[in-house]
Amino acid sequence: MAVSAAQVKELRERTGLGMMECKKALVETDGDIDLAIENLRKSGQAKAAKKASRVAAEGVVVFASEGELAVLLEINSETDFVARDDNFKAFSNQVASCALSESVVDVASLMSSPYEAGQDTSVEQAREALVQKIGENIQVRRIHKLNAPVVGSYSHNGKIGVLVGLSGGDESLAKDIAMHVAAVNPMVVSPDDVPEDVKEKEKEIFAEQARQSGKPEEIIQKMISGRVKKFLAEVSLVEQGFVKDPDTKVGQLLKKAGAEITEFKRFEVGEGIEKEEVDFAAEVMAQAKGG
Repeated sequence: MAVSAAQVKELRERTGLGMMECKKALVETDGDIDLAIENLRKSGQAKAAKKASRVAAEGVVVFASEGELAVLLEINSETDFVARDDNFKAFSNQVASCALSESVVDVASLMSSPYEAGQDTSVEQAREALVQKIGENIQVRRIHKLNAPVVGSYSHNGKIGVLVGLSGGDESLAKDIAMHVAAVNPMVVSPDDVPEDVKEKEKEIFAEQARQSGKPEEIIQKMISGRVKKFLAEVSLVEQGFVKDPDTKVGQLLKKAGAEITEFKRFEVGEGIEKEEVDFAAEVMAQAKGG
């Protein structure tokens, strides 16, 4: 019996296991999802699956590079304690090495890749084994590959990671700019790169603010134009004052070195993940009342 993508998706959502493991389990049960879950529980994989519903918003950002190629990954755990565990660190660094050596550009492909060269164990199987060993949900969340003549990287305590690609310049300059990106978090390289919908949204906001001033329309239009120009400069890397020397724009720094930015990527651990807020005092109080 052919297993559909919808069945694989449902089993993944119900167990938290990888795509390949879910497909294999469904093939073995002729598409019977409940039986597949039962078999996975018997094999011990369900222990890892039970952890998958927990929010993993801590972790690390790691990278690996060789020559003109670099890769940036975010790997999550439930707690910062586990993020500092040697087993978790070793797993994260090995996954980064694997991502660099394999021709993968997305997480799904990475998870089905060999964890170590010449071995049958996949990255996903290694992840499941680590979940069972540590007892927390661990997820490889995202990956980005960068290829440039000059590559620079910067890590801030493993919580923020940045890759910068340059044409011209050197690795030291690329690292300095990566540090700037980590600190300032620009949206784009230059004002021309800001999406039109973002510009229009900001223009609407500025227009409303300007009209509240009660000034004549021609003055309002000049106010809007000035504020939009300022906004575009603030979110654009080359227009920002360099973090080590605010009087010098990043663009000026690049021009002096005869370099241009080809690309940058910034990952911050847990960004965009909705964390569960726990009121421990209220929890203890509720338990005390219950007792």
